[in-house]
Amino acid sequence: MTTTAATAAAHASAPGAASRHIGLIIDGLAGGGAEKVVLTLAEAFAARGHRVTLVSLRDEQAYSLPPGVDYLLLPDTYRGPLHRLGEVGRRARALHDALTKRFGARPFDLVISNLPKTDRIVAATPCLGHAWFCLHGAVAQTRLAGKRGIKRWLKQRQLLGTYDRRRLIAVSNGVARDIVESGRVRPAELVTIPNPFDLDAIRRQAQRPCPLDGEAFVLHVGRFHAVKRHDRLFGALLASGFDGRLVLLGNGSAEQKARLVAQCRELGLQDRVVFAGFTANPFPYMRAARALILSSDSEGFGNTLVEALACGTPVASTRCLGPQDIMVGELARGLADFNDIALGAALKSVLEDPPEPGSETLARYALDRVVDRYLELVPAQ
Repeated sequence: MTTTAATAAAHASAPGAASRHIGLIIDGLAGGGAEKVVLTLAEAFAARGHRVTLVSLRDEQAYSLPPGVDYLLLPDTYRGPLHRLGEVGRRARALHDALTKRFGARPFDLVISNLPKTDRIVAATPCLGHAWFCLHGAVAQTRLAGKRGIKRWLKQRQLLGTYDRRRLIAVSNGVARDIVESGRVRPAELVTIPNPFDLDAIRRQAQRPCPLDGEAFVLHVGRFHAVKRHDRLFGALLASGFDGRLVLLGNGSAEQKARLVAQCRELGLQDRVVFAGFTANPFPYMRAARALILSSDSEGFGNTLVEALACGTPVASTRCLGPQDIMVGELARGLADFNDIALGAALKSVLEDPPEPGSETLARYALDRVVDRYLELVPAQ
């Protein structure tokens, strides 16, 4: 996540460049893709000479904080009987009070809210009426899935209360369609800005040793969660005919891991699946892997796909919203329908004949290009 000193200096000294105060608000810094994106943006904004404040609403931190970024932790400490019922209003008041006391009536020139729970709180915070809400996933599809009757109506009202007539950033075209079509939200503004990647830094970090260098393995990177569909992942491994190992980079609860271990045992994969845990630098694994595979039901973007491609590793993925934006041209051969057989066939295809990404495939995600798009959202002074 490091922007070179030369690039930062060039941007900071550009004619007309002015330092602005940028606020990034998120519900904790767990080891997920959205959290990583926020930290990457925070460091890049600071490297360009802007004042950056990162506000975390939960005391959880899997990644180190970038240099030059102020950190404000505002966890909810209330544990009374109405903890859940009044949470959004209570936390919005606390956020408003903390920000205005520290920074004044309009705390930030540009403020970006991240993740649905944070969005609900920010939407209710009076001093943040000018906020942009970054949608990292298919928010409407996820919130409304399986809901019927009054439960669906309540979730729909929650979506509209949070996002209707707001400024929205979608990380992919599919995410933008989801909030408008499934969520029936009418944004005040809607822009699509992909996630940023310091491609040179990824390639440098990828050259560090990998514990499995020289071994034949395919890789999955992601937390242990139902949406990641590890059951489909295991089935695809068997369907592909690949006889190497499957490495899982990620973590979850003891119960979630035990469930996955049991599934491996049932499928006879107990000796082929490696639970490698979470690492802040997955890139040596990506570089050493024969392919990266993504088996999710839903991905708003798919950070690991871009990262693996930057490491020169082919990718196979279910046909989620974000991956369809990333895997275009020859890479589309790695897209699959949402079943074991199709995903296994896509994995087999990219293993036997790795497709080459076009010159623009990765360039459009380059850090400086994406940061430029975000800074266009800063209102003129």
